[in-house]
Amino acid sequence: LPACWDPQLLIKDLHFDGVPVRIYLPKEPSAGKRRGVVFLHGGCGIFGSIRSYERICRYIARNSDSVVVSVGYHLSPEHKYPAQTLECLTATVHFLQTADTYGVDPTRIIICGDSAGGTYTTSVCQELVHRTDIPKVRAQVLIYPFLQALSFNLPSHQKNASMALLSLDRTVDAVLKYLDKDCSLKEPILAGSHVPESMTLKYRKWLNPDLIPEVFKLGYKPPPPASFLPRVHEEVKEMFATRFSPLLAEDAVVCHLPDTCIVTCEHDVLRDEGLLYKKRLEDNNVRVTWHHMEKGFH
Repeated sequence: LPACWDPQLLIKDLHFDGVPVRIYLPKEPSAGKRRGVVFLHGGCGIFGSIRSYERICRYIARNSDSVVVSVGYHLSPEHKYPAQTLECLTATVHFLQTADTYGVDPTRIIICGDSAGGTYTTSVCQELVHRTDIPKVRAQVLIYPFLQALSFNLPSHQKNASMALLSLDRTVDAVLKYLDKDCSLKEPILAGSHVPESMTLKYRKWLNPDLIPEVFKLGYKPPPPASFLPRVHEEVKEMFATRFSPLLAEDAVVCHLPDTCIVTCEHDVLRDEGLLYKKRLEDNNVRVTWHHMEKGFH
């Protein structure tokens, strides 16, 4: 649908290197260059749109006096993974390179996303850390991000397994649909049978319930060891790439990430992924602001 008229904003539908975007520019003249926000919407990569996040993007543009670029990446399964991440990366790079055109200071651009949009935000920032041909991203905002697909047995997975809107079953169903995989893989993935022991040991330093504060582990029961199923592992190898599970990125990447704001919700299956990434960033001397919504859900 076309953009609606707004008394405070000039709204345009454009394409950044072939990627659909909607840009929100404050009409009020500015004394200097404005901040820029690249907004990557959620929806598991299989639903959601520029239109469904219209109100949020208008709110950000008005209340922060920023130029907001909402990215309308194409959805899976019609557009196969990793098309979504790559389109978000393409649109972000284009905006960083052309910020002056929109009255934006290229050194004051942040990337923001919720849920799967938080995944794309994390991935884009990781992929840009070693780029020297474009301005550095100023900050990233991760709103209850999905950050890994190795373990679905963290304390928040157990506590919020049957939570409304995003249950644990629905989370894995969405992951499989996003990757265009057979839904029969859900049960072995929930059990952890898709992860070989060598990989479990390798990533235990970052993906470990022991790293989560005790206050978030009330009632948690460690799961029994799962039998590794090589066939399942081969079917879902995409899950182990840092582009899909950015929590697994090496320290050499994480230590170069920009200032970060992380929002977690108490009643959310993905809560602990945000907590684990917060610790990883802090351990690598990245400045983190954390907002935890005690009554919040996904």
